[in-house]
Amino acid sequence: MRYLLSSNMGEVATVFLAVLLGGLIGLADPANSAAAVVPLLATQILWINLVTDSGPALAMGVDPETDDVMGRGPRKLTDRIIDTHMWQRIIGVGLVMGLLTLLIYDLTLPGGLVGGLEDLATPDSQFVVARTTVFTALVFMQLFNALNSRSDTGSAFTHMLSNAWLWGSVALVTVLQVLVVEVPFLQSAFGTAPLDWIHWAVAVGAGAAVLLYEEVVKLLRRTFGAP
Repeated sequence: MRYLLSSNMGEVATVFLAVLLGGLIGLADPANSAAAVVPLLATQILWINLVTDSGPALAMGVDPETDDVMGRGPRKLTDRIIDTHMWQRIIGVGLVMGLLTLLIYDLTLPGGLVGGLEDLATPDSQFVVARTTVFTALVFMQLFNALNSRSDTGSAFTHMLSNAWLWGSVALVTVLQVLVVEVPFLQSAFGTAPLDWIHWAVAVGAGAAVLLYEEVVKLLRRTFGAP
């Protein structure tokens, strides 16, 4: 549940922050500078929800039990399924995803605060390349988030290879995402453009950043015994 809710929160944060803050930091479509930056198309959101989210979520349903499952105290009857702590984790991961996608837009479009990758695409393709990079980054962020969500406190690197179904779903989603980005007729259907290796590296790096964020949160919980 935490995986699906935090991943969906990431999509909401991506759209909200790009529309709200994109203009403030100077992000714009070079072909139409007056238009608001729309970070994801409807087909791309549908792809993420149906393909990227569903496979790993189903695979986690057969995840082996964690080592400490029998050592935990029973929950109170009055405890909520989604308690304050879970909401904090959901919102935290969602905000990290949203900020990372905003940073990617800043890197790949003219204007903004950082820049650096906008010259890798021609002016008439800069916006679609930027949006494709954001779309792909969100896919990888959610795949890495699936690894995070296997345990509330344990590292993602513990028993990392114990669920073959999860790794199979991650591999399948990765292959499908490459096809959506690189195959011409799928580019037309999903509004994507081919990416060079730098854009792919940025997308995968954004996913790894989400993993790192949750690893730090879990380490702090294990160290200080946070609830």
